[in-house]
Amino acid sequence: MVAKYLVSPVARPFRYLWKYKSNFEKLENEVKKLEGRRDTVQHSVEDARRKGEEIEKHVDSWLDSVKNIIDEASEVVDDNHQQANMQCFKVFSCSYLKKRHQHSKKAAGKSKDVVRLEQEAGEFKKISYRTIPEETWLQSSKGYEAFESRESIMKNIIDALCNPDVNMVGIYGMGGVGKTTLAKEVGKQAVKLFNEIVFAEMSDSPDIKKIQGEIADKLGLEFREETESGRARRLCERLKKEEKILLILDNIWGSIDLEKIGIPSCDNHKGCKLLLTTRSRDVLTNKMDSQINFYIEVLNEDDAWKLFKRTAGICSELPDMQSVALEVAKACAGVPIAIVTVAKALKGKGVSEWNKALRELRRPSPESFEGVTSEVYLSLQLSYNNLETEELKSTFLLCGRMVCIYNVSVQDLLRYGMGLGLFTRIETMEEALDNVDALVSKLKASSLLLDSSNSKIFAMHDVVRDVARSIASRDHHMFTLTDDVTPWNWAYEDKLKNCTAISLHNITKLPKNLVCPQLKFFYMKTDDSFLRIPDNFFTGMLRLQVLHLTRLNLCSLPTSLSQLVNLQTLCLEKCELGDIVVIGDLKKLEILSLRHSNIKKLSRETRQLTRLRLLDLSECSKLSVIPPDVLSSLTKLEALYMGCSFIQWEVEGSNIERSNASLDELKHLCHLTTLEIQIPDVKKYSKGLLTPKLERYKILIGHQWYQHDWNSQYETSRMLKLNLNSEEDGVISQLKGIRELELCEVPGVRNVLYDLDGKGFPELKHLCVKDNSHFSCIVDSKQSVSCGALPILELMFLSHLINLEKICNDSL
Repeated sequence: MVAKYLVSPVARPFRYLWKYKSNFEKLENEVKKLEGRRDTVQHSVEDARRKGEEIEKHVDSWLDSVKNIIDEASEVVDDNHQQANMQCFKVFSCSYLKKRHQHSKKAAGKSKDVVRLEQEAGEFKKISYRTIPEETWLQSSKGYEAFESRESIMKNIIDALCNPDVNMVGIYGMGGVGKTTLAKEVGKQAVKLFNEIVFAEMSDSPDIKKIQGEIADKLGLEFREETESGRARRLCERLKKEEKILLILDNIWGSIDLEKIGIPSCDNHKGCKLLLTTRSRDVLTNKMDSQINFYIEVLNEDDAWKLFKRTAGICSELPDMQSVALEVAKACAGVPIAIVTVAKALKGKGVSEWNKALRELRRPSPESFEGVTSEVYLSLQLSYNNLETEELKSTFLLCGRMVCIYNVSVQDLLRYGMGLGLFTRIETMEEALDNVDALVSKLKASSLLLDSSNSKIFAMHDVVRDVARSIASRDHHMFTLTDDVTPWNWAYEDKLKNCTAISLHNITKLPKNLVCPQLKFFYMKTDDSFLRIPDNFFTGMLRLQVLHLTRLNLCSLPTSLSQLVNLQTLCLEKCELGDIVVIGDLKKLEILSLRHSNIKKLSRETRQLTRLRLLDLSECSKLSVIPPDVLSSLTKLEALYMGCSFIQWEVEGSNIERSNASLDELKHLCHLTTLEIQIPDVKKYSKGLLTPKLERYKILIGHQWYQHDWNSQYETSRMLKLNLNSEEDGVISQLKGIRELELCEVPGVRNVLYDLDGKGFPELKHLCVKDNSHFSCIVDSKQSVSCGALPILELMFLSHLINLEKICNDSL
């Protein structure tokens, strides 16, 4: 008892003196452990943020606490060193012993705090969580005009959606009247009423899986199921978890089986509301059983005039122009899409052109078809007639043929246009691509095309598309048909005789022989895996210049394909391909695309295509054989796409006879300006392969690359990614104007800028450097180029660079 109450209290303070050294050693060791745990957590945080995920609040709070505790521990250690230096000659003084006791006690306390934080990290079950980005149209104010005549309809639609006894509301009206725009505005107004708002674009031939995927993406749902029914069950289960959700299904053409998609009925989930848009009231009432439907009329005269005047830029100071403009606006019959397209077509034009336009708009419609009035038809035809060149007009009609879904590839437009010879004064593929971009921009400026999610694709309003197809059919004998909507009668011999272009979607039957002596363009897509092309199918279309087949089983190509001696563009995409020897007979071929196809070997006869300017083998994941000297024979090749495709490159010059292509073959392609390629083994790469002549490229060097690494989120036209376990050997300095650069490993390099390219990166926008123990600096200020090294850099991502000392030695 004496020891307990007298000795222990007296001895306790001396314990800090006796354990002084061990307390500080323990503190430093625990801090090192905590720093290691912090780095691990920080790496996970960086990876999560790069994937667009949100970090858990307790993780951010923990990292802040770790920073503070490490700073405090460093301060304790530093104070102790300073005190030790000051007291070195007063080792046994009372003040020295008192300070030593205080510092030891602080060290012991901080050690406990450090250990506690380290243990907390081990309790983290997850670092981050996925977020669902808000719809861009929900944030945008563009596209909607607050017309007085439509405010009451807007209010009534929202009231209907708030009614607990109503689960389905419809909006119907003629094409181009503004149904989609109104539905989106309802979505914006209803944000506070629903937990989630989802917009999904339908079509005349809806793809169930695509619709399921579109809804799931906006809910953050990932499917593991492959079948439609499995995905439907998963989607239904997810939708039921939302207390209140609004689904906007836009542009419905017929009956939609909601159960097949996975949308719960009102009996199963009263909080799930549907807003449908369509051209036909019959679709809403008889096919979808919509409970309350709203008809969208054309704009009244006042609203139509306000929209027209604002779009055309008409000033009140021009009374002569205003009088004819008022008549032109009236001729557009209050249809917003007609008003906008006509106003843009006449903007900046003289009075005589306005009078000419008015006369054309007052003529009776040469065509009429369900859902589009004569006024809309004539107004869009007027916009078409006012296009400046035949090249623009031909491009517009071609776009109408292409648009079977909402978004269309600029690359496809390029390949079709080149094959048909639409683009004048064009010598190279690079010039052609610039020309296509300019044409698309002009059509967008005329409101005949729409912007889409990125610059590589575009969209077209369904009314504009219908009018484009009607003009093409009437004036140019071009037909676009969907078999499950408008069955094609192959017996229409008179039409086929003069037909110049045919586009067939979801086709299920084919005749043995299609006699179209004037045909220049043929597109066919099917989802029927049993459909086969008859052997003599192409014998009656010998003038064909563009042929595009999608999702067909072509394990054996029809022999009549070899008779298409005028063919310039051939696309066999997403097809089952076997022997393609017959392609070697198409001597005039300039563009060949086998994108996404299931092909294992490129035929040796491909080397006979000496006029070929573009070869697309991207996404051909099973392609493992390209015979030697095939690529080197294609001496006029300007664009070669091999992303997510062939990587079995062999080395030229060895004693063993090659059975596959070598990288050195690409040196023979002196016209090559576009290249997408993966080189898994840098030892097979030789200098001179990559040259400054490359204007567009995506090049991945090294083994550790995956399919998603090809998909740049930045839309850059020059991308290089290096993942090397050996020295870089001058790859970077050979390339022109890199805009996106990713470096993994790359040993032997300490200074990213100077060691890799002493001239700097004047066009670099995105730099990613990771997983490297050698880098000590990104920019070395000792080099003269450093001040202008990265003048337009927008993003820099640095990760796992354990010896990085500085980003720049001086101001950057």
